[in-house]
Amino acid sequence: MTLTEERAKASPVRRLARPAPDARARGSQRFLLVGLSLASVYSLFPVWWLIVAATKDRTGLYQSNGLWFSDWHLWSNLRQVFTYENGIFLRWTANSFLYAGVGSLGGTLLALATGYGLARFDFPGRNLVFACVVGSFLIPIALLTLPLYLLFSKIGLVDTPWAMLIPCLVNPFSVYLAKVYTEATIPFELLEAARIDGAGELRIFVSIVLRMMTTGGATVFLLAFVNTWNAFFLPLTVLRGESNWTLNLGLYNWSGKRAESGIDLTSLVLTGALLSIIPMAIMMIAMRRYWRSGVTLGALK
Repeated sequence: MTLTEERAKASPVRRLARPAPDARARGSQRFLLVGLSLASVYSLFPVWWLIVAATKDRTGLYQSNGLWFSDWHLWSNLRQVFTYENGIFLRWTANSFLYAGVGSLGGTLLALATGYGLARFDFPGRNLVFACVVGSFLIPIALLTLPLYLLFSKIGLVDTPWAMLIPCLVNPFSVYLAKVYTEATIPFELLEAARIDGAGELRIFVSIVLRMMTTGGATVFLLAFVNTWNAFFLPLTVLRGESNWTLNLGLYNWSGKRAESGIDLTSLVLTGALLSIIPMAIMMIAMRRYWRSGVTLGALK
């Protein structure tokens, strides 16, 4: 017998015991907590920098610590933002609310109706239509901007609100979300019961389907609103006059004046950028009640 075999018999190898379920759960929770904390810090860091920068004047912006406050100039920056160029910032804000609010609301209703039709009606070419919908939202919007501009220029819609509203009404990704949510929420039995009671298809959609799709509709509306509010390339292409610009396009124009005319409006741009994220934060908070109330809305009693 060799020396190695003698040592193996003298001190047998001990197998590690499987960790207890509670210990593994605690380890997973700690790992998840650390990951979420890092993600939160990464997400909130630019917001913190923006808040700090909006409280500074031009001198403090370039000469003080970028992550902490110096002299407080927030109120003067706000006053300059609202009064610069005869209050054009308020006009840009109203335009953004018009494009994002009206366009997203109309697009949400069309998406819910289309998704409901694809999910609960059988007609020739249904699978082909759904394939076209999926293929459409895989195309980047930047590739469609130039064709939209050429189309709108021929029918005289360039530099009008319709050049922004019409593209917002058609969103293939919203249709896809509406179809998936309809399949998971609207049961066939409920629709058949409504038809037996004599309800028409329009009444079924308005009185039953829309009420049960509140959560999905809120999600579709919020995504469409944020997408339209943050849009840049499309308004840059189809909007020319300052009176029709969106908030993002107007702030971009202010930031470019330093290179064009030597006027440094960085403080106003940062203050305007801080103001531009407030509507989206309010929208997110307002939509929470629809998500909470709609969790069990599609259940059958």
